[in-house]
Amino acid sequence: MAGELLTEEEWSTLRGRASARRFRAKEVLFREGEPGDTVVAIGSGRVKVSLLTRSGREIVLAIKEPGELVGELSAIDGRPRSATATALEPVEALTLPAPAFLEFVDAHSRLAVRLLRVLAAQIRATDLRSAERDAGDITGRVARRLVELAERFGEHRGSGMEITLTLSQDDLAGWVGATREATSRALARLRADGCVATGRQRITLTDLDTLRGFCAVV
Repeated sequence: MAGELLTEEEWSTLRGRASARRFRAKEVLFREGEPGDTVVAIGSGRVKVSLLTRSGREIVLAIKEPGELVGELSAIDGRPRSATATALEPVEALTLPAPAFLEFVDAHSRLAVRLLRVLAAQIRATDLRSAERDAGDITGRVARRLVELAERFGEHRGSGMEITLTLSQDDLAGWVGATREATSRALARLRADGCVATGRQRITLTDLDTLRGFCAVV
């Protein structure tokens, strides 16, 4: 599996305690503010984790991959969901009641350490993106997200790198922390400079080195 949080042995043990679920593309697994009474372990497909600002704009916090967990924070602290989880593509998953998940973590001490590392990485990523929104121009922020997506989900296609993730321009704008219009203008500039080619929910990086140069622009 792409995610490294759960080992194959832990996944097998979890399967015996959890319920199998399938989610359609764009189906919501849970919403911000709902009770955090279950944890979702992703078996296949990818899940977007996002929240809404007071103005109603979506901010994408993370993209979760197979082998990773969604909703574990609420299970740990007992508070309502802090974000909304949405399937980007068809997802097969296991759902586990929060008390059973905590028992599972108690029985697998190495998982507890990995959870701490994941949560620490999420905090660092949030801090970095907050700093980027204050310091970086939107084109640089779009370039950074595209490079990150290519490193995680990219596949070589001829001389380019195609991002194999169903991600709309609205999703990208939410991850960048900009409006759809500003994100569209940034993509247009990157296309004009020969860095990217875009299609329907498809982005190909045609000049990764030049794109990385935009990442340094602040």
